[in-house]
Amino acid sequence: MKIPTTLKHKPVIISENYERVDGRYAGNSDAKGLSLGLAQWNDRGKVDISAKVWRYTGEKWSRQSEELPMHRVLDLAILICRSSLYFQEAYRFPKMYDPEHSTIDRVGLQGDAMTVSVCDENPMIDQDIKLFAQALSDDSEMIGERLKVLSRVLKEMGY
Repeated sequence: MKIPTTLKHKPVIISENYERVDGRYAGNSDAKGLSLGLAQWNDRGKVDISAKVWRYTGEKWSRQSEELPMHRVLDLAILICRSSLYFQEAYRFPKMYDPEHSTIDRVGLQGDAMTVSVCDENPMIDQDIKLFAQALSDDSEMIGERLKVLSRVLKEMGY
């Protein structure tokens, strides 16, 4: 299925077979493609690039397709990596986190830091964190494969 090129997001680099590799949804995904392109929110004279997940309902392109600025995609990758690292040692805490110190890390970005922490405002956090950890464990092979590819590409880029 071809990603549309007539909508506000203008694809430049695409992956049109994403439904075949979409994690646990592979082969049965409404996410048909990924693209990097010119953002739909661009103003005249100002150009941002974005990443987009293209969803197709079977009849039309979905309004639930997501478009994110490139830096947010990378910030999500950082959050995923930092969370995965945290959960490798979280078993040491009786509740899988320290209620007295919910901050996991502060990741320096652009002169400040992105705070990564357990959401202790969630009234169900004691149960939810265990469910999250189990799901992360269940998906560890799939996530690990993608992290290895990401690591290899970053090394090829000199990072």
